[in-house]
Amino acid sequence: MSENPVAMITGAASGIGAATSVWLAERGVRVGIGTFSGDPHDPEHTLRAVHDAGGEGQIVEVDVRSTDSVNAFADSLVAAWGRLDIVVANAGILRQASFTDLRDEQWHDLLDVDLHGVMRTARAGLRHMGAGGSVTAVSSIAGGVYGWQDHAHYATAKAGVLGLIRSIAVEFGPRQIRANAVIPGLIRTPQSSDAVNSLGSEGLDRAGDYIPWGRVGDPREVAEVIGFLSSPVASYVSGQAIVVDGALTTAMRD
Repeated sequence: MSENPVAMITGAASGIGAATSVWLAERGVRVGIGTFSGDPHDPEHTLRAVHDAGGEGQIVEVDVRSTDSVNAFADSLVAAWGRLDIVVANAGILRQASFTDLRDEQWHDLLDVDLHGVMRTARAGLRHMGAGGSVTAVSSIAGGVYGWQDHAHYATAKAGVLGLIRSIAVEFGPRQIRANAVIPGLIRTPQSSDAVNSLGSEGLDRAGDYIPWGRVGDPREVAEVIGFLSSPVASYVSGQAIVVDGALTTAMRD
């Protein structure tokens, strides 16, 4: 069995998932780079960055809407490296729809990825995890802190992630396994740069005017918090939700 920890990361082809893969690889963690076939981003870019960081990784195609697919992801890492220590449930989608026009299938489709996908990912990883393991899920200030007009399904899913993580922390605490969430604010990722379903690049540029830090965040800054929560340094941190937002949600607007 490898001495190096092994991480399972969904949504790792770009954004926060890719940055987390590299951060962990820099510290000797072997990384399972979970990618979805419908994602336009090439996971080979993440794999190359992992290798450039001196790490080891493997790309695994996974659909978090499928229990069998997620279980196969976890199983493949254990088969390759003999262990699974870290789960990062990051895969998510974002779709805009006014609440009164929101169709049932739109509601169910988004929750199936953004909430149920987190559940499937955590469940699959926990079946292989021993003492000292960790689960970290990516929520959002939309749902985790704020409401968001025209995104009720997204906010509901991200709020649900927090309840799920707290329950996992309580249930698996006796096994010395930790579960936490990060709540990113406005981070410059492909998802937030989508002008149709999110703020878009120009909207992110303008956001710096009302974020106390003066700018939106970088995926690496969220990855560093996920890395902390995944590491032995956070050995007594569990059931928590850490906001990474440059003080956006604490600031009073003029």
